[in-house]
Amino acid sequence: MKNNNSSKGFTLVEIMIVVVIIGLLAAMAIPAFQKVRASSQDKAVLNNLRQLGSAADQYFLENGVSEVTSSSLVGTNSSNYIKSVQTVAGETYVTTLEQGAAVTAFDVAGARTITYNN
Repeated sequence: MKNNNSSKGFTLVEIMIVVVIIGLLAAMAIPAFQKVRASSQDKAVLNNLRQLGSAADQYFLENGVSEVTSSSLVGTNSSNYIKSVQTVAGETYVTTLEQGAAVTAFDVAGARTITYNN
C-alpha cells in the first residue's frame, strides 16, 4: 500500500513570508500617501487664500479702503464677494486683510501656517 500524504495548500512559513512582504510594502507606501495628501491640502488652502486675496483687492478698489474683515468678503449676503470658503483641514483664516499684505491661514493645532502674497 502506498501512503500518498501530499496535501494541497500553503505552509505556515509561506503565509508568514507573504505577511512580512505586505507589511514592508505598507510601511513604505503609507508615509508617501500621507505626504501626497498633505500636499494636496496645502494647495487647496493656498487656492482659498488666493480667492480671499482677490476678493480683498476687488473690495479695496471698489470701496477705497485699505483694510477689510473676512466677514465682509465671505457670506451669503449679496454684498459679499465670495459665497463661502470651505475649510480643507480645519484651518482658520485671518480675520482682517490689509491692502498689499499677505493672506494667511493657520491649521487647528497651530503647527502649520500657509501664506499667500498677492
